Amino acid sequence: MLDESLLDDPDALAVADRRALLRGAAEAGARVRTAVRHAAEAGINDLKPDGRPRAVLIAGPGTASVGVAELLGTLAGASCPVTRIHPTGVAPAAGALRWDLPGWAGPVDLLLIATPDGTEPGLGILVEQAYRRGCTVVAVAPAGAPVTEAVDGAHGLFVPMAIAPYEQEEPLAASAPGVLWALLTPLLALLDRTGLLSAPADVLEKVADRLDQVAERCGPVIATYSNPAKTLAAELAESLPVIWTEGVSAAPAGRRFAAALAELAGRPALTARLPEALASHHVLLSGALAAGADPEDFFRDRVEEAQALHARVVLLRDRPIGGLSAAPAARELALSHDTAISELEPEDGSELETLAELIAITDFAAVYVALASGA
Repeated sequence: MLDESLLDDPDALAVADRRALLRGAAEAGARVRTAVRHAAEAGINDLKPDGRPRAVLIAGPGTASVGVAELLGTLAGASCPVTRIHPTGVAPAAGALRWDLPGWAGPVDLLLIATPDGTEPGLGILVEQAYRRGCTVVAVAPAGAPVTEAVDGAHGLFVPMAIAPYEQEEPLAASAPGVLWALLTPLLALLDRTGLLSAPADVLEKVADRLDQVAERCGPVIATYSNPAKTLAAELAESLPVIWTEGVSAAPAGRRFAAALAELAGRPALTARLPEALASHHVLLSGALAAGADPEDFFRDRVEEAQALHARVVLLRDRPIGGLSAAPAARELALSHDTAISELEPEDGSELETLAELIAITDFAAVYVALASGA
């Protein structure tokens, strides 16, 4: 159950927020600025690459690493393949995870390590593999973490992760707001220097400004009726989010939203890209999850009956390719099956700015769902 009254009680939200998730979301812009400074101090701005790498490999644990890989791959586009090395192991614990370079990796490839922990022995072993193969290694992790020794031994580049100046009562989840930007920002600066994408300092400053603007609009003191994140959280009460994305940049934002809902709030969600989502989810909306599948029966006994779970479409849009939009067809399909629909579309800006806005609003929404449901 989602307690919607909690959303408009800032004091109650603060009490419920044991993991400092709201503060992390509000400080995303500050994390970007700190990470830019750390990248400059590490020497990224002074790099003179000999050329583009053949491929970029990304390794790290959990949702944060997945998000970094997806966002870098989206922003790099066709300029260079970006591949995440998926970990193996018997458990998700830091000591159990292992990573292996693909057989083709060599001196013309770039290995990026992104971890909010840095104690994973498997990452140290991976760095040693990369050194033997001649791969260039760049890592972002907490300062003083054991992985830094392996990176130094491999003559790689290490950038300290931008951390919050306070302690949480519980360890941060990998999808916690702020962690993504702390890991992603130095790597954006790095790939800008290699020419794989465009993320100069002025663009990263605009990203930080956009994140600050979202924090002002979506903060806990802003009432639900004028707060897009609280509004979305309230709309998702007792529903199965079906996240449809349109535009290249919206796709990773949608997948991150689904991952954050699962990890922070314990809520399942489905995600797919338009226009293919209209075919792949058509039967889903025609079945028991559609609102119209639960006709009112006046004589039905509701005393011990659990509330039915219905789908709610969440449409995230950002620059449809070629100006063609499947949004009208998406609305028609949802409404024809009595399925409610929520829409988010960022304000104009660069690809990185609009992507940051979508991620920030949905991050806040996932946090509000988690807090209001007691997760």
